[in-house]
Amino acid sequence: MAKDRSQRDDYTAPLRRLLLGIVVLCLLGIFIVWRIDSPRVERFRAQVVDAVVPSMDWAMVPVTATVNLFRDFQSYQSLSEQNRELRSELRLMRAWKEAALQLEQENARLLDLNNVRLDPRLTYVTGVVMADSGSPFRQSVLLNVGERDGIVDGWATMDGIGLVGRISGVGPDTARVILMTDASSVIPATIQPSGQTALITGDNTPAPSVEFLENRELVRPGDRVVTSGDGGVFPAGLLIGQIAADPGGRLRVRLSADFERLEFLRVLRYNSAPTIRDPGQIVGPARPAASLSSEEAGDG
Repeated sequence: MAKDRSQRDDYTAPLRRLLLGIVVLCLLGIFIVWRIDSPRVERFRAQVVDAVVPSMDWAMVPVTATVNLFRDFQSYQSLSEQNRELRSELRLMRAWKEAALQLEQENARLLDLNNVRLDPRLTYVTGVVMADSGSPFRQSVLLNVGERDGIVDGWATMDGIGLVGRISGVGPDTARVILMTDASSVIPATIQPSGQTALITGDNTPAPSVEFLENRELVRPGDRVVTSGDGGVFPAGLLIGQIAADPGGRLRVRLSADFERLEFLRVLRYNSAPTIRDPGQIVGPARPAASLSSEEAGDG
């Protein structure tokens, strides 16, 4: 057995070397043929390609399958990344959906609160907010309208939804607005639907306090607060905000105006009722001048 194995090895090694040499020569010959630049050789190469390549489709099947598998894997990776991005966008859209629902509810509530028709005789001048005081002890803004626009001290200002403050100081081209949140602001108001009257007093906080309330038991958080028109300070019916309670139980007003983004303000032209100087025949008929002169002469 050992002799047969040695004889087989003696034949196998030279045969392998012979086959390797033949393969190397064939490859070298193919390389040389493929590098020859001649029309005849070019036609020969074309004939070889036409004869060999179509019959080698079966040999390309594994290569094609491997390439397709690699492309499918890349497509799967791309789909996985897109799926992660879509999930992230979906979470973001859900957050935006919640924000939109809250804004929709707030808008509906503001529309309901603003469902009031002001006196049609009230006109307004729109001004642009140029600057604010920037002081924690005095809260005011400056408008680009003044005496040239007919602005008068004491007129009310609104941002289109709720009351913002009053004019306090007018120049030729500018006017100062004291905000409702300022400590010097005191506004007579009516709380609906109970009809309770109170004073809305600013204290340099975003929510002014409710003072001098007649009967607190009739007031609930969420009640509407409007100007009462008492004292002729402001016209009646201007929206101020809603009643709210702070953690200490003190009643405050959640203002309807957006004090964080004051860009344009409406200055309402409002002239309070004139002072009555003539009785106007209410007390009694006017006395004749002749009788008044005779009485004065008799007294003399």
